[in-house]
Amino acid sequence: MADGVGTWNVLEWTQVTTPKHGLEKFLLEAEDVIVHKTGVVLLNTDEAGILAVTNFRLLFVSRASKCIIELGTIPLTTIEKITDDVKLSSVPRNSEKRELLQVIGKDMRVVTFAFLPKTMQRSAVMDALKRYRKPVQLWELYAFQCGPSKFKNSNPKLRLLKEYYRIFGKRLLHLPEDESYIISNDRWRMTTINSNYTLCPTYPSVLVVPKSISDEELLQAASFRTSRRIPVISWCNPGSGAVLARSSQPRVGPFMSSRNHSDERLVAGLCSSSADSSASRRKLYIVDARPIANALANNVKGGGSESSSNYFKSEVVFLGIDNIHVMRESLSRLREYVDTHGTTSSDGTSSFLRNGGSTWGGGNLSSMSGSASTLGDTGWLTHVQNVLSGAAWIAARIALESASVLVHCSDGWDRTTQLVSLASLLLDPYYRTFKGFQALVDKDWLAFGHPFADRMGIPTVTDLASSSSTEMLTRQSSMGNASSSPLHSQSGSNLAGARGGATHNQASDNISPILLQWVDCVFQLQRLYPCAFEFSSRFLVDFLDAVLSCRFGNFLCNCERERQQAGIAEVCGCIWIYLSDLRFTGGRSHEHFNLFYDPSRHEGPILPPAAALAPTIWPQFHLRWACPSESHASEFESMWRTMNKKYSEMSKAKEVAESKAKDLKSKTESLSEELQKEKQKSISALATVNQVRRENLAIKRAVQSLGCRVNLSTNQSHTSSDLMASTYSDDPSDRSPHDLSVSISAIEDAGVVSGGNPLSRVCESMCPFRTKDGCKWPNEQCAQLGSQFVGLKADFGAFENLSIDDRYFDS
Repeated sequence: MADGVGTWNVLEWTQVTTPKHGLEKFLLEAEDVIVHKTGVVLLNTDEAGILAVTNFRLLFVSRASKCIIELGTIPLTTIEKITDDVKLSSVPRNSEKRELLQVIGKDMRVVTFAFLPKTMQRSAVMDALKRYRKPVQLWELYAFQCGPSKFKNSNPKLRLLKEYYRIFGKRLLHLPEDESYIISNDRWRMTTINSNYTLCPTYPSVLVVPKSISDEELLQAASFRTSRRIPVISWCNPGSGAVLARSSQPRVGPFMSSRNHSDERLVAGLCSSSADSSASRRKLYIVDARPIANALANNVKGGGSESSSNYFKSEVVFLGIDNIHVMRESLSRLREYVDTHGTTSSDGTSSFLRNGGSTWGGGNLSSMSGSASTLGDTGWLTHVQNVLSGAAWIAARIALESASVLVHCSDGWDRTTQLVSLASLLLDPYYRTFKGFQALVDKDWLAFGHPFADRMGIPTVTDLASSSSTEMLTRQSSMGNASSSPLHSQSGSNLAGARGGATHNQASDNISPILLQWVDCVFQLQRLYPCAFEFSSRFLVDFLDAVLSCRFGNFLCNCERERQQAGIAEVCGCIWIYLSDLRFTGGRSHEHFNLFYDPSRHEGPILPPAAALAPTIWPQFHLRWACPSESHASEFESMWRTMNKKYSEMSKAKEVAESKAKDLKSKTESLSEELQKEKQKSISALATVNQVRRENLAIKRAVQSLGCRVNLSTNQSHTSSDLMASTYSDDPSDRSPHDLSVSISAIEDAGVVSGGNPLSRVCESMCPFRTKDGCKWPNEQCAQLGSQFVGLKADFGAFENLSIDDRYFDS
């Protein structure tokens, strides 16, 4: 770090202990700090901070950035080894003043922490790690303390049945309470003979077997197979009827002399074209994953391999894949190689500068092949290639020959699981999707009893009383010589609790990276077929990290029976919901999605030739700690992902802009319609006003024609002509309110005032119907109305010519 910022040299003694850890914002749900120490330096990066041991992980927070340092933060169950006896290949400055602690992880990381001397910091952290890294009871794991939270688990049995239904070409929406979900076709059937796990404790409760084989025959065949793991169907081709089956080794014994007719009929049923046992049979390959020498050695212990003469139209093939001990040591050598030759190793020194710069990559400059041979000596890539080649060979037999294949190793839960699941991935494009990958792991790894607790070195539930000592011993057979196992020397009465209370040495001896190796194989296939997988390499890395952390319950215990006994599905979270939630937050641009996925290019099986199965080191997983800059995806993929992310953001922005434009257009059209309506109302109102003006003028003229004068007056000084003009003006400014009064006065007649008979004079002078001969209306009694005409001079002819709208006279 520049100028020693945050390093050991700038720390003060007052910063070594603090009364409060201040780590609350970094803790997960139900995560508690057990012990924390300040002033600790992560030697890999020479960065100082707070180191805390929680009930879930070893947590390191940088003093400078106040952020979690991923390299120094590792779940407790991911830690494989801790040691305070650290020997550095290059001695750092002031190393004699430091107390060192090295943490080796199952995820390829090797980190070293430096503590101030004589402070008891290292001892406190060591004690906490020894206590909580390997809990005695299953219930002490963080997964039980955290609970399901928002990652609630679904029914694992229902998930398995849905996959069986998919293989049968049907759908299952829910799990009935009775056994009405059991289905079959003309070749295969589902059976619940193992519903109580009495047929085989490490098999799932529901199995798929040939329709021609009865449950009684299954029980008879179980005694002939190690751990009672009989041949059952894992996957079948719905078109050709060819199947991919799995089992454990047969108990043929020395000289391969033992036989079991029920087992032979069961294996023969895998090759039948229909339920009729007399129908023509297809070719059967019996694939033994072990080296042939190991298989022959198991004959002495009662195991062994099949004889093709006892199984009709069969051929036995050995793949030569080594056991779990070889794989564990191989990964250990690979981890050491990567740490030694990485950009920065666990001692904080670059591989280019190690040993004073006289060597490169651990080898002399005159012999550059030294480092390459070291990678080859790890043997890891060779083992990966063996598994890949075996799975590709199995897939080709089923896809090209329509042959059935039965796969087994010793117990059928390590190498068998790798081969069967990898071959299924090659054969079925559904397994190359997110949902299919989950279904594949749930079926072949979880339901069929890969012993995750043993392989990860974590506790499991105490054995049920029905578990036999034979099962415990045979589980040890896949780990080497059973006679050398500590369990082999124990009495039968002690075997019942052996798996739940295994010693530290036993647990360490059982640990092996079988799942990690299989996921590495999946990555190699992704590299060969970049358009065939919906998920990316980053998804595989996060999947492995979640499994190793034991944060979720899916991969706890050794089999379905034990997980059911512990109530895992009800009390622990689900890893699949967690991974799905991660993808949901990022959408299609999330790094779990493969940008190049094109299902139309690989709609059927993918069958890689042997020449193409040359694996490379997996940079995203193997190099992420020692070579962080080189561990990222290729530059082209990174650029493509960046461009795709920007395109996604621009597409979203475009959708938002189009939505806003659509809203604005809709509002504009609405306002335009309202404006048109207002304009129509205005035109109509103006026409009404003009009509009223004309009619009012007509009324005025009519009244004036009757001999009357119209007088308009207001409380303001306006003339009659001004008021009339204002009243009928079109200018809105002239619409000022007035107290308008209208008065009509009659025009006086001079003759009226001069005397005489008023009625006679009125009639004679004003009535147009009065003649010399008399009145034309004698019967109308107009004399009674005379008083209304006194003093008025009217023109009755105007009334004949006047037309006035009746509405002006309505009350």
